[in-house]
Amino acid sequence: MRAQQRSRTAITENLKCDALIVGGGSTGSSIAERLTRQGLDVVIIDRELPGRGSTAASTSMLLWEIDRSLVQLTEAYGFERASRAYQVSLQAVSGLKSLVAELGLPCDMRAKDSLYLAAGSTSKDLIEEHGLRRRANLPGAFLDHAAVLEHFGIARAGAIVSPGAADADPMQLAYGLLKLAVSRGARLFEAEAIAFDAASRSVGVQLQDGHQIEARHVVLATGYVMPKIIQSTIQTVSSSWAIATTPQPDNIWNGGAPIWEDSKDYLYARTTVSGRIIICGEDSDAIVEPEARDALIAEKSRILTEKLGALWPHARRDIAFRWAGTFDTTSDGLPLIGPVPGKNGIFAAYGYSGNGITFSFLAAQLIGALIAGQTSPLIDDFALDRDGNAAA
Repeated sequence: MRAQQRSRTAITENLKCDALIVGGGSTGSSIAERLTRQGLDVVIIDRELPGRGSTAASTSMLLWEIDRSLVQLTEAYGFERASRAYQVSLQAVSGLKSLVAELGLPCDMRAKDSLYLAAGSTSKDLIEEHGLRRRANLPGAFLDHAAVLEHFGIARAGAIVSPGAADADPMQLAYGLLKLAVSRGARLFEAEAIAFDAASRSVGVQLQDGHQIEARHVVLATGYVMPKIIQSTIQTVSSSWAIATTPQPDNIWNGGAPIWEDSKDYLYARTTVSGRIIICGEDSDAIVEPEARDALIAEKSRILTEKLGALWPHARRDIAFRWAGTFDTTSDGLPLIGPVPGKNGIFAAYGYSGNGITFSFLAAQLIGALIAGQTSPLIDDFALDRDGNAAA
């Protein structure tokens, strides 16, 4: 971490580069790694310390399952488009695990099965979801109440258990990717972009301090803070709260599988390498200002502690950490990734909902491919100006 802070300096002159990345968190670091691997001259700017926004608050459950079920996405967009989104999300988690292993990044990444629990008294919706996933050749098995209780010790009507998920330390992962990009020649600066002039062959970026950066490509990766040049009708900002217990490695469910629920406002939980249990939820799009959000940490922590006891009665409820974070969501659960309409040379990545780390890697692969001159049907699927009302 200290190495990254030392390499982050103020800008003292106007700059030119192949690609400017605005934002140094999970998405910015993933894109920086990808573009430096493609041989581009990369500049990264962040007005804060890299990773201190949404990345620091992330629970880092690397799920390939999307916030909207495959059934819901199929109803909105048709089976082909819906299953394509799920398949590329599955490939993104697999690709990120392979990259971390290849690079030897120390971020506590562990391959996991995920556990998608019925939230109500019936598992009817999960049975339908599992059937559609089988049609899409997605991995996973349906477990009835008895099987969930036997294998995981959790009393729910049913669940889908799926391979291919993971968890990791989000800050270590982001810093590791950023450090690698800097070692390849990327330049990291403390700066804030305030205006963008997309000309025919380059993009001029005006900085708060008066300097300018000229880049062939600009990538906006500023977490939930969306610049005014992006107009999206389906993005909203939400807050979430989380708690982490003291270590109890002898007292976690089978495999420490990341857990989430079949519910719009779902509860989600995972474990850490040291055996802590992290449980999160209580999401709200009505309370997003930092002061108001943080003022609720104590009350939300009490509620989450009660929900932890209901989910996993064996848990010791000694809470070591509690925090809140802000993230952006979309009405259809799919990310906003791709070219900024009407702004030649500018790309953006937003709207990750509950798939932050997964979609960060996906954004890096897609934007990297677009900059390299390739194309993809995902450009339309994840378009920043798409109408997602059908999936609301």
